[in-house]
Amino acid sequence: MIRSLFPRTPSLSGTDVSVIRERLCFYFHSTFDCYEELFQVLNCDEAYYKKPISLRHPLIFYFGHTATFFINKLILAGLIQQRVNPRFESLFAVGVDEMSWDDLNEAHYHWPTVAEVKRYRDQVREVVDSVIRTAPLNMPLDWKNPWWAIPMGIEHERIHLETSSVLIRQHELKYVKPHEHWQPCRQTGPAPNNEMVNIPASSVNLGKDKGSPYYGWDNEYGHHTADVAAFQASRYLVSNGEFLPFVEAGGYADETVWEEEGLGWKKFAEATHPTFWVTDAGAWKLRLMLEEVAMPWDWPVEVNYHEAKAFCNWKAKITGKTVRLPTEDEWQCLFAQSSLEEVLENIIAPANIHLDHFASPCPVNHYRHGQWYDVLGNVWQWTETPVYPFDGFDVHPLYDDFTTPTYDNRHAIIKGGSWISCGNEAISSSRYAFRRHFFQHAGFRYVVSNAPVTQVASNYVTDLLLSSHLEQHYGDKHFGVPNFMQTLAEFAIQSMGDRPAHHALDIGCSMGRASFELAKHFEQVTGLDFSARFISLADQMATQGLIRYTPVEEGELVSYQERRLADLGLDNVRHKVEFFQGDACNLKPIFKGYDLILVTHLIDRVYSPRKFLENVHERLNAGGILIIASAYDWSKEHTRREEWIGGFKKDGESYTTLDGLKEILGEHFDCVGKPSEIPFVYRETRRNFQYILKEVTVWERKHVY
Repeated sequence: MIRSLFPRTPSLSGTDVSVIRERLCFYFHSTFDCYEELFQVLNCDEAYYKKPISLRHPLIFYFGHTATFFINKLILAGLIQQRVNPRFESLFAVGVDEMSWDDLNEAHYHWPTVAEVKRYRDQVREVVDSVIRTAPLNMPLDWKNPWWAIPMGIEHERIHLETSSVLIRQHELKYVKPHEHWQPCRQTGPAPNNEMVNIPASSVNLGKDKGSPYYGWDNEYGHHTADVAAFQASRYLVSNGEFLPFVEAGGYADETVWEEEGLGWKKFAEATHPTFWVTDAGAWKLRLMLEEVAMPWDWPVEVNYHEAKAFCNWKAKITGKTVRLPTEDEWQCLFAQSSLEEVLENIIAPANIHLDHFASPCPVNHYRHGQWYDVLGNVWQWTETPVYPFDGFDVHPLYDDFTTPTYDNRHAIIKGGSWISCGNEAISSSRYAFRRHFFQHAGFRYVVSNAPVTQVASNYVTDLLLSSHLEQHYGDKHFGVPNFMQTLAEFAIQSMGDRPAHHALDIGCSMGRASFELAKHFEQVTGLDFSARFISLADQMATQGLIRYTPVEEGELVSYQERRLADLGLDNVRHKVEFFQGDACNLKPIFKGYDLILVTHLIDRVYSPRKFLENVHERLNAGGILIIASAYDWSKEHTRREEWIGGFKKDGESYTTLDGLKEILGEHFDCVGKPSEIPFVYRETRRNFQYILKEVTVWERKHVY
């Protein structure tokens, strides 16, 4: 046994604030300790900087990332005002998946030493501990409470405890060493013969209420109901022994059993057997996290979605039955039939989960759950269901990119958890999803059902906020007022005159229209926005050249729009545009050397406009142009009152934002001409529009002699 009773996700309910503080403090430190303990299995500093796989950063990134996450979210929540290390909190902020806007180019990174990151983690630990112990806390601690950032940070680190363990497993053995707290299972025997068990027709009613006493990620909330036809589910997870005949029958070479996407992955990866299977002198071994062992044939096979799907297609082919992976709804029916309860506090889990037993999988016939085994735990179970939003889905303002970037029909839901799934991951309502070609501690069980698989997905962007912004960028002209983004970009190009036009930076680019318009004049344009939801759609426009969305007509009625860059005369420039997610107040060093920086809808929306303005000259070439467009809609909701740079009385006189801009930018910039005003018509519904005037100012960076 590795350790027992690693703290479960805590209840956030109650009226005694001191109890909640102690509960969170214990949960935080236990998680922080365990995460650092995982990295103790690396046996040299080189192990932190050598990438285990090309699609992820080296492990030094993940060692720092979870601490940075705490600081960035606590700042957004207003629970702290000062950063611990601005450079680290930019360096370690983004880049954990293979989204197009993630920057995985190692040439852009100068990683700190392991000792420096450990000292940084120690500093972050002190900050978070201090917040938990001393910051004002008003109950209830729910979705709307700024304190939601605390369990968010802890649960986020528990996710990375698991994903980092997978990367360590993918590392070369020479970089890892045994550890007393990370001992695998040593039990093995013959693989059991799998068999099917009937599950009657039933219904599911899914979705968490925001009044729940336990932390949840955004995709768990809302509601979803469905009737599920009767089906059969395999008693066991598919074991290595059950998967072997598929390998020996040439399943990896038989293209007829692979889906189109899976076939592309198989050819690219040149896969001929499961990734963690290792051949040694004609015998099979299994790569665990820290060692290779003789193949335990009764352990669950660990594969990606494509391999699991190919096995099901192969089994259907040889049996004549409709064999496939379960849907998310079918897995929930299986969980209900198993009579399992959630992993409870103070009771060792009756499953290989939550680090209660082993640092590896174990035999598939070890933990019985009703008529099945491993309904929870051992390894995650792939489903047929791409992750999608429940009705009533809402993003949390502190973390808008947890789920929304995965609503792309490319991320499949996994259920049940693995041996290292802890906290929120270990509960049945959790909804985690991975790209289908990724490896997790994941395997599968199969079902037999004649019911078709219903995919709840849409090619249209239906989120009201996103649709509204897309309409602003790519929609029709209203009341004779030209598109604001297009007009602003044309204004910027005109302001450049005959200055160099190599590289432009569009900060606050939102859905990207101005970035594409700037690319008519500039050799390269970088669009940058804090919102991953915005960036993902801008990137979709850049890669696909079209987007579909549903602006509101009235009430619940919407229209369906398709917009193409080709129709806007922008298709031939989209290759010159790239998009990144980033914090304007704490940009990475790579964002520099621009001839133009366009700043839109930003000054009155960031948490520290002064910090941005005091440093923006460092990103601009001498003689380069900075253009700021804003309506100066100062609000305490977006920017603390003491951070406003204008819009108030100073020394008894009105002090405008333009006054503030001149004072802050004056050291490094000359103001070019007088401010201009550009109209902006904002469509809310078919008959409801807003007319806004944006003030636009132009600043030339002074030459340094």
